[in-house]
Amino acid sequence: MQGQIKKVVLLIVSAIEILANRIVTDAARNQATDIHIVPRKKDTLVQIRLTNKLIPRLSLPKDECDRLISHFKFTANMDIGERRRPQSGAIFCEVDGQLMGLRLSTLPSNNRESLVIRLLPQQEQIPFHQLSLFPAMTRKLLALLKHAHGLIIFTGPTGSGKTTTLYSLLNETAHLFHRNVITLEDPIEKNYDSVLQVQVNEKAGVTYAAGLKAILRHDPDIIMVGEIRDAETAKIAVRAALTGHLVLSTMHTRDAKGAVYRLHEFGCCVSPSLALCQHPCHPLNILGTQNTPIP
Repeated sequence: MQGQIKKVVLLIVSAIEILANRIVTDAARNQATDIHIVPRKKDTLVQIRLTNKLIPRLSLPKDECDRLISHFKFTANMDIGERRRPQSGAIFCEVDGQLMGLRLSTLPSNNRESLVIRLLPQQEQIPFHQLSLFPAMTRKLLALLKHAHGLIIFTGPTGSGKTTTLYSLLNETAHLFHRNVITLEDPIEKNYDSVLQVQVNEKAGVTYAAGLKAILRHDPDIIMVGEIRDAETAKIAVRAALTGHLVLSTMHTRDAKGAVYRLHEFGCCVSPSLALCQHPCHPLNILGTQNTPIP
């Protein structure tokens, strides 16, 4: 009897694993940016995002959806028993021979737990000279990275290319200027050998604020903070920029001016010496401090 039960459990686990792989493979082959697993009263809807549109792909029974979400959470080392609070995690898998990063985010709702998976192809590194349609903007970005200290904030809505631009610049500066680059991310979206990447782990006490304090003692030239989310992180980032480090980060605001207002909201005194570099035809806005370049 126990042997039969084990066989049934293994079959169920195998079926869920096959379903998970099929959903991820389907999204990757359609060049989707996200997978949405949305619970409803009677079933669950699986959608993929293509060019700002959500395309329904299939519906699943409630029990099968719960097992599917638990499978994704288990593979991402998330707490499968906790469904009352949001969680985030990351895993890497291979789709058609290409390494794919998956960034997972769960959110409790009135109809059980929902899951969104961001697809991050690891091989897709946009060349630095293709970052902008305008060569002058690309040169301006590179010139900002020659500074010895300061704060550069990439702003824009979700999907505007903040992280893509940030990673491309970090990769370029690590090779061109031979500088020690340390990143603090939650989660690590793309692996790079040219930079030292630190994963935020709140259970282990590695928060954005605590991690940033530790990085400052690790002799960095450039610090990349995945996102400025709260007042403590904002103040430490500004303090690091004022004490001889170049800090790069992102912030969810509509434009560059919004970043100034957010910093004021976080209690950071933003001086008029801040330079706003904004181009009306470019989806990204950059906020950088004016300082002295490295000779």
